[in-house]
Amino acid sequence: MTIAADYVDFAVRELRGVSPTYERLALAVSRDDELLARLGELPPGKRQPNLLFGVVRLLGGPVDDPAAFRGFAVANWPAIAAEMCVRATQTNEAGRCAVLLPVLAALPQPLALLEVGASAGLCLYPDRYAYRYGDHRVGSGTPVLDCAATGLMPPTRLPRVVWRAGLDLNPLDVTDPADVAWLDALVWPEHSHRRERLRAAARIAAADPPLLVRGDLVDDLPALAARAPAGATLVVFHTSVLYQVPRARRDAFVDVVRELPGHWISNEAPEVLPYDGLPEPPSEALHNVLALDGRPLAWSRGHGQSMVWFG
Repeated sequence: MTIAADYVDFAVRELRGVSPTYERLALAVSRDDELLARLGELPPGKRQPNLLFGVVRLLGGPVDDPAAFRGFAVANWPAIAAEMCVRATQTNEAGRCAVLLPVLAALPQPLALLEVGASAGLCLYPDRYAYRYGDHRVGSGTPVLDCAATGLMPPTRLPRVVWRAGLDLNPLDVTDPADVAWLDALVWPEHSHRRERLRAAARIAAADPPLLVRGDLVDDLPALAARAPAGATLVVFHTSVLYQVPRARRDAFVDVVRELPGHWISNEAPEVLPYDGLPEPPSEALHNVLALDGRPLAWSRGHGQSMVWFG
């Protein structure tokens, strides 16, 4: 797929009806030969729209108007390209916990959570948040995570977590203003509710920091998993992470995680982690597949805003 086609696909599948601002930008970039040529000079894994848009926002550039965005991008391309080469899209969306909760609550308690691609670790606190599935509420904490759930009975309890750890090539620190600024820049412009949720979740993590380890998802996962306490169910999980990992390393990761004790929860796009016999997705929008131990259970949207259970 060409860079232009990637930007059109992102606009149609992820942004339409979700972020009109970024949809306009993605379509504008897809038609801009100069910006496409400059993106083509970057490594293949550093060309994606949400990385470009996040870096421009981090650098104080405009995103509301495609012409102003283009002017800023062209004038500041060396700085933009340098940031894109050293950063990754480490969106740390606590709302994804609403998709994970039905599975986590059903596993043998207590849990030892290990997130691969943890960013700042905000998804390691599913027991500290509250949830709202339609008119069904679980928990009493903040923030409250809303999820439109179809086809399942929402959970009635929160999981009991006794250990939480994350593995990331570049873990972020919610007590570092620069790291929080990057997380903030990755939140889409219209999503003030997600920005407020990020800040509330960051306060929870800062008050009780998780164990975050800098490392590789294949080479360093077994050693970190071995640190989980005895008597707790180990749960290795990841969401919207493996698209940044080359296919051979994805396959190696799957081999490694299948050999670990406990359980494995994945929440990835079907073209990234494929399964046979999936039902049709609910719409043309991009949906992840929520799976437990390699068995697909539900379609889910990328920020945890909805899920359709079929497992």
